[in-house]
This record gives sequence, C-alpha cells and structure tokens, in this order.
Amino acid sequence: MSKAIPEPVTKLIDAFSRLPGVGPKTASRLTYFLLRSPDQVTNDLAEALRDLKANTQFCSVCYNITVDDPCSICADIERDHRVIAVVEEPLDVLAVERTGSYGGVYHVLHGVISPVNGIGPDDLRIKELVRRVDKGEVAEVIVATNPGLEGDATTMFIQRELEGKGIKMTRLARGLPVGSDIEYADSVSLMRALQGRSEL
Repeated sequence: MSKAIPEPVTKLIDAFSRLPGVGPKTASRLTYFLLRSPDQVTNDLAEALRDLKANTQFCSVCYNITVDDPCSICADIERDHRVIAVVEEPLDVLAVERTGSYGGVYHVLHGVISPVNGIGPDDLRIKELVRRVDKGEVAEVIVATNPGLEGDATTMFIQRELEGKGIKMTRLARGLPVGSDIEYADSVSLMRALQGRSEL
C-alpha cells in the first residue's frame, strides 16, 4: 500500500481482504465507507464482531453454530431425531430450513474432503457423525453435500464409514433447476435429471 494511506486504513483493508469473496477493491470500498460513516455504525460493527466470537459456540450434537448448547434444532422435541441431514456448512442448514419442508435434524461437517487444500476426513466432523449413528437412534442419513468432486468424495467416504450400520442412506436429488431451459443445461445436470426422474 502507498505510504499516503495511514496504517489503520491499510490494516482494515488487509483485514477485509482476508474475508472470502472480498477482493482489494471491495475491501477498500468497505473501509472508506466506514471512515465516512457516523461513529455509531463502526461501534455497532465492532460490538457485533466481539459478540460473534464471545457468545457463539458449536452445538455439541450437530456442530451447527449456536448460542445455547444444544442448539434450538437439536433441542426441539417436535423434530424427527431419527433423520439426519449431513451438510457442509452452517449456511446450508439455513438454506434447508428456508424450504420449510424438512423436519429432521442436522450434522454439520464444516467442510469437505479436499486433498488439494489439505483437508482430509479427520479435519471434518465425520467421526462425530459415526458416533451419533452408533447410538442406534438414527434411521436415515441424508447426505446433502454440494454436487462436485469434493462433495462426491465426501459422500463416498461417509457411505463407507456408515456401511453395515443398518440405516437408510440417501442423498439429495440432482438435476435441472426450476425455470431453466433444457437446451441450455449442461450434460451432467441433464444426465442426473434423467437418472433421478420420478413417477407422475
């Protein structure tokens, strides 16, 4: 950075740049927005960041982010605790919950197997999933990892780990998104849509 930019400004730009999806230009825009904002805006942001780290934890059951342990989903007796949806990240829990159509519980892996990034099975919450299944209260595990090489590799590893445990294993259907045109679909999505077709 130029010496014309004060050090506190460059430090904040560097900090924002380390966030996923935030490049140097966006980091600079955010920094200069905060500089021009009233003190209350920056104080609220600083307080929210402190609270985030001080008042959140991982649920000891599903490893979702929570304030209370266990989280509100795991503590909900109305949910079907025999069905576990395995997702990659806490944001995936929010996405599934927004559908309003799932009544089971979750297990958050906090990533996927990715040898390129140095992430192996031991870096994820797979052992904890196996322990949950070993307790004998689970009837179905829905693997809801993202489609792709890493998600598929993680799915296969989980499938091997849970093999022979007497549970039903399923995965999310794949295919064409609503509103898309078949002529523009990629061949893999179209193939999976054909394989996953359902009876009318």
